[in-house]
Amino acid sequence: MLYFALKYLHVIGAAVLLGTGAGIAFFMLRAHLTGEAAIVAAVARIVVLADFLFTATAVVAQPLTGIALAYEAGYSLRESWIVLSIVLYMVTGAFWLPVVWMQMQMRDLASAAATDGKPLPARYQTLFRVWFAFGFPAFGAVMMVFWLMISRPSIW
Repeated sequence: MLYFALKYLHVIGAAVLLGTGAGIAFFMLRAHLTGEAAIVAAVARIVVLADFLFTATAVVAQPLTGIALAYEAGYSLRESWIVLSIVLYMVTGAFWLPVVWMQMQMRDLASAAATDGKPLPARYQTLFRVWFAFGFPAFGAVMMVFWLMISRPSIW
């Protein structure tokens, strides 16, 4: 029973990470494409909140449930697919942490521009391009972790 409870929590956490990440990317991109500072500011406020409420919670829960699940299932944390999953998880985190900071900066820049009735500043545009670029390796790493969790291949 404990195994299935852990597996359930781990799968839910993975779904939250993937779903929240994809949703945040979609809504930020759509807001950005309007070019409207007030829209970007409003969406960015929600995105930052969602990242702290959902993504951060899942980021903490995933390793905890993953380690407990591996232990309960009898896997060694040295299994190649688990080691690679952990490395890819850290790669994702290395891209996600700066993205959260960028989202907060973009939110603040867009809010200031909306308040002043000005267009989005050049700094916002630069941050958005970097934010957008960081999404690709992070999303790719998450997709690879999903594949590893499902297939559990022997890599070495």
